[in-house]
Amino acid sequence: MKRISIVFSVLLFLLTPAKAQDKLATSTGDVLIRFVGHASLYLEHKGRVIHIDPWSRVANYDTLPDADLILLTHQHRDHLDTIALNAITKSETYMIMAPVCLEHFKPATPFELISNNQKTRWHDIEIESVAAYNIAHMRPNGQPYHPKGEGNGYIINIGEKRIYVAGDTENIPEMEKLGKIDIAFLPVNLPFTMSPEMLADAVRKVKPAIVYPYHYGQTNLEEVQRLIKEVSQAEIRIR
Repeated sequence: MKRISIVFSVLLFLLTPAKAQDKLATSTGDVLIRFVGHASLYLEHKGRVIHIDPWSRVANYDTLPDADLILLTHQHRDHLDTIALNAITKSETYMIMAPVCLEHFKPATPFELISNNQKTRWHDIEIESVAAYNIAHMRPNGQPYHPKGEGNGYIINIGEKRIYVAGDTENIPEMEKLGKIDIAFLPVNLPFTMSPEMLADAVRKVKPAIVYPYHYGQTNLEEVQRLIKEVSQAEIRIR
């Protein structure tokens, strides 16, 4: 239900950043890639909308298209936000999420829990869950911000193209075994995810044709671009 007041809707709309749109040609039709902000994005393919980690702090989700599929990488509030989820969920929306998400949110629509290194299929799209965790950056109590085995990254296979949305992770060894990646969304935001140097190493490991640094906070993006160019010929898209 979208019951937000008209005044509040206008205010949120004015605060909503412009949504960059890119296009990826595949054997099953074009994929429109819309980066919303922070770690939030959505894809459009064959009339279906796939939202990933929607967060109401970066956009007014009442103005965005409803989701046919939602992917949630983990339970942190900037990735699992019930305000955004309620705004884009319809009765037939399907959700795929890491099991840890269920401790904080139980969908009212059909859902599936998948852990690291599992595959599932939604219509003609295969989705692979991959590891996402910290290897260096820790909380004051010594625990990683993102423990191994808790959150997911996702590889979304549409036609012959593979889109990797890494979630909150560092440059983990598993990145070298992902296989062909056409587009990679990789986080760079200390202390929670990667430093610019780590991101460049992640690009070296993943070898994407196109890389989107995302979840970047106050990161120096010029430094990010410089470091990536030292190790890769990937096209760099900053949105």
